[in-house]
Formats: sequence, structure tokens, C-alpha cells
Amino acid sequence: MDDQNKNLILATVLSLVVILGWFLIFPPEEQAPSPEIDEISTAPTEDLGPGTASDAVPGSALEQAAPVAQEAPRVTVETPSLTGSLSLRGGRIDDLSLADYHETLDPESPLVRLLSPVGSDTPYYAVWGWAPVGGEAGPLPGPDTLWTLESGETLTTDSPVTLSWDNGEGLVFRRTVSVDDKFMFDVEQTVENTTDAAVTLAPYGFVARHGEPDTQGFFILHEGVVRMTDGTLEEIDYGDMPDLEPDARGAGRVDVAEVAGNGWTGFTDKYWMTTLIPEPGTPFRSVVRYSDRSEVYQTDAVLPAVEVAPGATASSETRLFAGAKEWEAIRGYQNEGGIEGFVDSIDWGWFFFLTKPIFMLLHFLNGLIGNMGWAIIALTVILKAIVFPLAYRSYVSMARMKELQPEMEKLKEQAGDDRQKMQQGMMKLYKENKVNPASGCLPILLQIPIFFSLYKVIFVTIELRHAEWFGWIRDLSAPDPSSILNLFGLLPFDAPDPTSFLAIISLGVLPILLGISMWLQQKLNPAPTDPTQKMVFAWMPWVFMFMLGNFASGLVLYWITNNVITFVQQYAIMRSHGAKPDVFGNIRSGFKRKPKPAEAKAANAPGKPKK
Repeated sequence: MDDQNKNLILATVLSLVVILGWFLIFPPEEQAPSPEIDEISTAPTEDLGPGTASDAVPGSALEQAAPVAQEAPRVTVETPSLTGSLSLRGGRIDDLSLADYHETLDPESPLVRLLSPVGSDTPYYAVWGWAPVGGEAGPLPGPDTLWTLESGETLTTDSPVTLSWDNGEGLVFRRTVSVDDKFMFDVEQTVENTTDAAVTLAPYGFVARHGEPDTQGFFILHEGVVRMTDGTLEEIDYGDMPDLEPDARGAGRVDVAEVAGNGWTGFTDKYWMTTLIPEPGTPFRSVVRYSDRSEVYQTDAVLPAVEVAPGATASSETRLFAGAKEWEAIRGYQNEGGIEGFVDSIDWGWFFFLTKPIFMLLHFLNGLIGNMGWAIIALTVILKAIVFPLAYRSYVSMARMKELQPEMEKLKEQAGDDRQKMQQGMMKLYKENKVNPASGCLPILLQIPIFFSLYKVIFVTIELRHAEWFGWIRDLSAPDPSSILNLFGLLPFDAPDPTSFLAIISLGVLPILLGISMWLQQKLNPAPTDPTQKMVFAWMPWVFMFMLGNFASGLVLYWITNNVITFVQQYAIMRSHGAKPDVFGNIRSGFKRKPKPAEAKAANAPGKPKK
């Protein structure tokens, strides 16, 4: 077995080991069984002094074992990016759809709905209020308070709305809600004290989801709580929330983090997110909650208590991001809005040091070219150019090894069965000719982290969702929709559903081109003489074709482009070192009929004329 073929087989095996090892080491997490139902306490909030944050949110969704929808007037929300309404019942933002995103590729399909009110199939909403601290403050506004629309009619980017509520005991509460042209709401809460005694209150906000939402359930993607605590990102999957520590007072299960000055907390899905963001520099208590009883998932942001003197007014401001995780929008909120680490709400994964720059370059190329498919091709060219110096040395070393084949054959004849002598002779030969026998693995090994990083980028970033290339490729984040089973649309029936067991053999055009590109790359060299090597090489392109057949089209497009560039590079380098790759000859030899043992013996018999 010559060393060049050894290196190629080793590189192939390493690639397969890494790909398969990824799935074995990081398997999908099993859902934890639901613990026994706890009784939810409605004990009053414990007394806290001014300047501290309460860890209880009175009237929160956790106390509603069986939430009931209550009719209330609504205020329309209409912006370039959002459409929906907020309810005067609790002043909740609980009805939002994303104006630029449809559920499917069909432009007539429904808009993606992010938030939904209690009474819908999937209640999901944001609420604000005030918690008592210390002495009696009288009735306070909570999730079910019926507010009055004091000013404004429709919430738009140019027209905020103000809600008001009088507790009848000298405290007047107002809430002013504004919104920008993307996905950020600004909620300012004020309380006016018309009594003759000071009151101490703690402003809060929370986001609640009733029931575990439908998720992708893919182990490389985080879906659940995402929060930033003074520069530390924390992620808690929905399936892990029932395992949180029980609250000492019976208020479900909780996880508390004290934020000294900069942070945010909320829920993230694959492409969408709802996050509470106190003003930068404001300390607050970040609380993650889960109720076994009502199956409500909740994140709280409880701000420091404030003392409101008689005749005085106190205010608190919190932002709410509710929308698509568009990189430019989120980066703008981070860089211009002062929201520390907000870009990390996008799930960049463990290889963030690669996924972030790869996405930024891809995003730039897409803006320059105007088409994400061609941007992926341009990205591949750039990445290959960056690693070309290393790859060049590898290809040159492989070419030199090929030149040494005659001398290696002589060594084999001289060494006979003495393996040690053979190895020593080969090492001396490599050293004299400055050849590294392991360098042939380098080009493929370099591709592995890039492949995984690009896979992550294509899978999680919304910029790839429903991104077209041309023709039948209308969504680069989804597998090739064409199928060899219906002759790519020529036969009058649809391709198998992606969830069908037939999907694995329902190869589209791109996966087939991937297999062909790998096969052609092999034909730069003659087939190995060793039968085992020959079999491995023969099957390898088609194994990869089926393995990657149901991967995102954008990733398969990258791999095809990478193979084509590699073919051209290797061909040019081999020619520059005097080798003349006989691609067509190697292809023809692969189709020649293998002689039977008797024929081969007769052909090699003494005195038999050679053809």
C-alpha cells in the first residue's frame, strides 16, 4: 500500500470519524420526566428594603393553574416589521406577528406569529407591573389589571400610546409604550403618589409561555431561556427547566441570577426571540421560573425598589425585543443601544470564533452580490484562497511522493519481509527529499472545522431561511427539494416527504453532483492496486452523497464548490511538477471488466504473449 493512498484513506477515515463522532458525543437530549405536581403558593412578597430587588412577582403567570381568557379592549400595533395588538387587560403585549416572515415559501401563507394571548393554543406574552416592598401600598397593577387608554390610538413608530390606572387609594400608574421600525419596544412605567405617606415599590417585567412550545429538537441548536448576566451568557433548555431547584416558598422552580449592571433575559427559538432588557447600568434580579402545576415557563426581570415620596413621581424603563434574530438589527441594538453581548443571543455554538467571522463574511458577500447561493460560492473561493498556502505545501508534498514511487518500489524489493528495514529506508528517503508523508491529510483536516461552522451558520441564522439561489433551489437552509425518484419532476408525482423513510434515497440534483465531484477528484490518480483500498475509494463518493443528501442545500453547494476548486488546484500542481494526470484514462480503467482468476493465471503463464 503506497503512502499517498494511505494518507488519503486516513484523511477520509478521520473525516468520517469526526462527522459520526459529533453525533455520538453530542446526542439529542432526552426530555426529563415531569416531576410531581407542586402546590403553588400565593404568599405575599417578602419585605425588602429600598434599593433591593424582589424575587417574587405577585400575580405572575405561575399563580394561574388554569388561565382563563378575559375579553378586553385592544390597541393596534402596526409598524414596518410588526403587526398585532396589545391588550388593556394587564397592558400585555400578547399579539404580535412578523410582517416580513411567512410560515412557508408560499407568499400567501400566514405570517409567523410570535406572541399569542391567553385563550389561544400557545399563550406567550410580556407583562409589566409593580411589587410591594415593606409597608402596605394598596392595590397594585398586575397581569389582570384593566388599564385605560389615556393617549394615542394606534401604536406605530411615530405614535406611542400611554395607559393609565388609578388604584383608588392615592397611587396613579401610567405606562407609555413606544416601538421602533424593527423589533424593539420601550416601556416606561411611572407611579404618582398623591397620598401623604411614602411608598416603596419594585418595578418588574416578565415573559411567560404556557406549555412547552414546538421546537426543532436538534442537539446543535439551543431553544429555551437565554440571558446575559454581566458579560456571562447562560442558556437553559426548555427540557431542563422542570429540573430547576424548587422555590422555598412554593412558587414553582427557580433559578436566580443577580445582575450588577448589564444584562437581559428571555426566550429564544431557532429564528425568533422575546427578551426583556433593563436599561444598561441598572442592577436587577434575573429569575427563571417553571411551574409544575400550570406548565408555565417564565423569565422575570425585577428591578431595584424605589421609594416614592408624597406628591412625587417615580419611573422605571425597560425594553422588550420581540422579533426575528436578524444579525444587523441585533448588532445595531448592541453597538448603538448599549445592550451588552446582544449578538450572542444568536446561537453561534462552541465554534463561535469561526461561525461569527464566517457569517459576517457571508452576509457581506450576500449584500454585495445580492444572492445567498452565489455568496456561498464566493465564500468558498475566499476560504480556499486563505488556506491555499498550507494546502499548496500538502499538494506539493503529495506530488513529490508520487515522484518517489519508483524508489519506494525498489526499497520494498530490497527489504522483502523486513518491515523495520522498510520503514527506516522510507523515512530516510522522505528526509532526503524533504517530504512529509502526513501532509496529505492536511487539506481535508482543514475543511472539517470550516464545514461544521458553515453548517451551524446555515442552520441557525435567519438570513439563510427561505434564501433562494436559482431555479428549484428556493431555500438554501433546506435540503434539495428535487428527487431522483420522480426523475426531478418529470414524473407526475411528488418527491417523498422529508420525514419519510424514502427520503434517504430520494436524492436531489445537488447531492448527486456532490458525489460526482468527489468521484472525479479521485480520478486524478490511478485506482490503488490493493483490493481493500480500491473498494474503499470506489464507495467513498457515494457514501458521502447519501450522508449529505438531506443536509441543507447551502452546505451541499459549499461542498461541491470546494471539491471543484480542490480538483483544479491538485491538477495544476501535479502538472507543474511534471505529472500528467490521465483523468479520462483513470475513468476508463475503472469500467474495465475485472479478469476472472483463471483468466488472470493464464494471462500471466510463462510463454504467454503479452498484449
